[in-house]
Amino acid sequence: MSKAYDILEPVFRILPEIEKPARRPSLRVRLFWTALVLLAYFLLSQIPLYGIPLQSQQAVGALLFLQVVLASKRGTLMELGIGPIVTAGIVWELLVGSKIVQIDLTTKEGRKLFAGVQKLFAIIFAAFEALAYVVGGMYGPLNQTQQILVFSQLFFVSILVLLMDELLQKGWGIGSAVSLFIAAGVAQQIFWEMFAPVGPLQDGLLYGFFPSLFYGIGYLASTGNSTLLLHALVRPTGYPDLIGFLAMLLFLLVLTFLESTKILIPVASIRFGGMRTRIPLKLMYVSNIPVILVGALYADMMMFTQALWPRLNPGNTNPFLNMIAMYNYTQRGPIPLPGSLVYYMTPPRTIWSVLHDPLRVVVYSIIFIVLNIVFAVAWVMTSGMDPEAQAEQLVKSQLQVPGFRKSEKVIANLLRRYVWALTLFSGFLVGVIAVVSDIMGALGGGIGILLMVDILVQYYELLASERALEMYPALARLLGE
Repeated sequence: MSKAYDILEPVFRILPEIEKPARRPSLRVRLFWTALVLLAYFLLSQIPLYGIPLQSQQAVGALLFLQVVLASKRGTLMELGIGPIVTAGIVWELLVGSKIVQIDLTTKEGRKLFAGVQKLFAIIFAAFEALAYVVGGMYGPLNQTQQILVFSQLFFVSILVLLMDELLQKGWGIGSAVSLFIAAGVAQQIFWEMFAPVGPLQDGLLYGFFPSLFYGIGYLASTGNSTLLLHALVRPTGYPDLIGFLAMLLFLLVLTFLESTKILIPVASIRFGGMRTRIPLKLMYVSNIPVILVGALYADMMMFTQALWPRLNPGNTNPFLNMIAMYNYTQRGPIPLPGSLVYYMTPPRTIWSVLHDPLRVVVYSIIFIVLNIVFAVAWVMTSGMDPEAQAEQLVKSQLQVPGFRKSEKVIANLLRRYVWALTLFSGFLVGVIAVVSDIMGALGGGIGILLMVDILVQYYELLASERALEMYPALARLLGE
């Protein structure tokens, strides 16, 4: 591993990098930088790509909901969103987690190598995804100058997003840009689905739930016909309706409760004379990470097939490629056709899909939940959340479990009973919640709500912790902050 680091170190030096602050900035300064990064995201997601036809900027694909996971927006500078960062994380963590690449993450060199290669992968994937969009014809026919312009914009904005994420994670801000952008994108999507006055659409209503509801009430009052009002309450077209609105509220409450549920393990501090305390292990142990990884994997699959399909299989005539993807282009963008893998990777967005195509619902649910569990295990193994790494941290902090001798192996054996059970259960649980909320048509999408709630809870805990450290400097010194 040392040789690998020595070989790659010259490459790491030329990669763009944000330096850590010399000393910890105040909470006000960190909030300022966090707000500035968030503002930059909103601006980038509103500025259209220069050099592409207007209809390509306005096109809305049937898989637009996956852009929530990638914090991207169609036809803008944020087209790729956090996709390259998350894709690099998926590939690199699977390589390390499966032991194909051997890295000792307990050493300083190992952690530097892991972070450096992941950043290098993110830059490579940014170039690859930008090239796939341009060459694959995602924006229609472009001349050579337009292709260079669009590629440059997508690539350099992806580098900017990578640096903004590094800026926050290295201590200039709070949290990470990846989480911040996802939460902002989901909140924006929910607001749009609730209040968008766009329309009328093919069902005679507006896009947003509340405008459609008021429109249906007004139509009933003026004509005595309740058809539009009933459609506003339950829309078989998949647009926002009452069921989706109530499902959003229900899952917001359920997820907030689950995020606050913890299992407490009693420990004793050797440093403070055996004083007893408890270490909380969250019921949602793997948090939103598996959903982000699975969602990004799905999104990458959709993006590449949509970009390459017009060139490789435009008429759905290749039987081998049809097993992967078949599309029908409509005014709403490319629609996956039954019989292809992409079709079964597309979330059913209405409760009527259970009746209309139960096979699709079953296959989608099984694939999504199984992948969530797989990524949950991989994440725990590569992020220092496994029992062995947790036991090592406890011993280094001079903590021990009462009734057990001070030994990493003993503590690891005890934690193993909790950690792996929580990993499998939380991976399964987040998968089920995402699938059920998607089927119910929850506003913002099931995956989106799951991500937003978890991220907001994390930010609440981070802000409370930062506030406590600022109010009690002695506590900050004790914790080494």
